[in-house]
Amino acid sequence: MIEMKRLDLDDARVLIEAAAAKAGDIEVPMCIAVADESGNLITFDRMDGAKISSISIAIDKAFTAAAARNRTEFYNQLCVPGEPTFGIHSTNDGRFSVIGGGVPVVFDDVVVGGVGVSAGTAEQDVVCAEAAVSHFYATSGAAAPGDG
Repeated sequence: MIEMKRLDLDDARVLIEAAAAKAGDIEVPMCIAVADESGNLITFDRMDGAKISSISIAIDKAFTAAAARNRTEFYNQLCVPGEPTFGIHSTNDGRFSVIGGGVPVVFDDVVVGGVGVSAGTAEQDVVCAEAAVSHFYATSGAAAPGDG
């Protein structure tokens, strides 16, 4: 039997704390979500002052990163008229996000979840999501993808 690592609530809190710390560094309060390998929400945090409109966006970014097993910004340039994935943003009841800020969490080359960050620019969201995942790899003992 194959034993797969799964994100638990403690893992999700580590990811949220790291994203929030980076958001504090750049002085942009964020909405931060962590999803399991199926894209289901594990936990969510809205920093004081973060945009209310970004709550569902952060959750959708975490869903997309986990369920699609890819960074959300990967789909941005592919989701335009004439491209093969045009319209993907309207799938899954509109939950599929093509905006930067959703990053999958990988353990032993398997996506075990996703983090989604929203409330800044797409670039700021990406920076905070990447900081969360990098911190998770550094503290969990899991190798970052490509480090294997």
